[in-house]
Amino acid sequence: MALVPLYLSHWSVVTFGVWIAVQTLGSVISILDLGHQEFLAYEFLKIGTTRRPALSKHLWSGISIGILLSLVQLLIITALLVTGALPYFLGKTDVASPGLIRDAGIVLLLQGITWLVCTSVSGLFFRALAPFGHYPRMAWWGLAYSVACSVAPVSAVLLGAGLLTTGVVTAVTGLIIALPLYLDLSRLLRQEQIPFTRPSLRLGFKNFTRSLAITGRVLLENARQQGVRLLLAPLAGAAGLAAFSTMRTGANVALQGLNTVVNPMMPELMRFLHQRDQARSEVAFGTIWFVLVAVMAPATVVFQAVVEPLYGLWTRGKVPFDPLLFATLSLSVLVYAVVQPAMAVVRGNNLLRPQLLLSATAAAVVVGGIVVLVPSTGILGGGLALLAAEVVATFGYRVVAGQWLRTNGLYWPTRPFRIAVTSVWVAALAMGAMIVLPQLKWLIVSSALVLLLGNAWRYWQVLPTLATEHTLRLVSALPLVKRLFPA
Repeated sequence: MALVPLYLSHWSVVTFGVWIAVQTLGSVISILDLGHQEFLAYEFLKIGTTRRPALSKHLWSGISIGILLSLVQLLIITALLVTGALPYFLGKTDVASPGLIRDAGIVLLLQGITWLVCTSVSGLFFRALAPFGHYPRMAWWGLAYSVACSVAPVSAVLLGAGLLTTGVVTAVTGLIIALPLYLDLSRLLRQEQIPFTRPSLRLGFKNFTRSLAITGRVLLENARQQGVRLLLAPLAGAAGLAAFSTMRTGANVALQGLNTVVNPMMPELMRFLHQRDQARSEVAFGTIWFVLVAVMAPATVVFQAVVEPLYGLWTRGKVPFDPLLFATLSLSVLVYAVVQPAMAVVRGNNLLRPQLLLSATAAAVVVGGIVVLVPSTGILGGGLALLAAEVVATFGYRVVAGQWLRTNGLYWPTRPFRIAVTSVWVAALAMGAMIVLPQLKWLIVSSALVLLLGNAWRYWQVLPTLATEHTLRLVSALPLVKRLFPA
């Protein structure tokens, strides 16, 4: 959020839109490798910490396949450059400069090389070390890499760099971070006694073949998440893409905040599910929904009320604010938060066919919605299509997760789920009311917060005792609470 106004102060909206399109295209091209890594992540959790030879065999076989996939990605990028297809993905209607297109192609190629060196292998190391309790350390490395590769390019832009120089600086920064990263990973692998094992191409290709369902799901999910930008670029142009992306930044921040709760819980949640531990599984579910009910829904309503003048300052007045689009994108994140426990059950158990089917359905809703709505409603149509897809996915994942839980002697926590959905409805109605009756904005906000806080109290009452005790221990350990209420 801090970087967008810096880019827009030194670049045109078109150049910024091309930069976003390049990052998005690179992410889509790496889908095969990402799906392979995610599939192996859950296989590593299944293998656990007691079968190190098996884990090592899967790890090194996966690395051999990951390197091959990265080379294929580079071939795809080269084909885009040679065939001249790249401009289509950059919003050809308003990108008139051949020099800008050439620079974008070089940056995309550098991005592919950086992925091969910095992410393809290290991503599997990260996932193999997660069962041994190293997820937090891996997350810190991920944060360091993200910060460095965000600060470095914007620093180059502030010094007057164009698209190509900025891309080179980003690639070099990633390569520099990779050196200490691999040294630390090597030390942790030795510490956990995970030795090098001769890769098995047969095992590697078997796992890769099974991971194609995950790849399909990730690809289709990207169509309703970040990949929607690829559809907007040719339909709305680079300027429209930049407007949509900046408008969606607040929703992306909320999404990342949600992931900081969900992702670290996955190893523990899968252990509880495999042990058929209903009480502790509900604690994990309840934690995610409590974040939605107590934090995300109220914050979304308040932010809708105050965001417009802040948005104008943030974008330097170059990108117009659309309150309805902003509310739609925020609501899609709340819907996504509701379904997270169900998605965790389905993904964590590698239920491949339901994942692929649900993602295909949601992607069809997004693509069809964008094609139909964007020509008539502009980028608002992209937001409406995303929201519709999230609703469809929520219903599907809820059904599949409930079936798996029943089959395995567990049950879906229906009452907490309904209370969480109620918070989403209250937030949606409040944001809609503010758009229709802006003169009553603060009355609407006050009323909505009273309802949301009351709903949060209802949710607290239905939480399992184990969850409330754990939450109270965490709160009582905070320095401010200790100071105000000394023992």
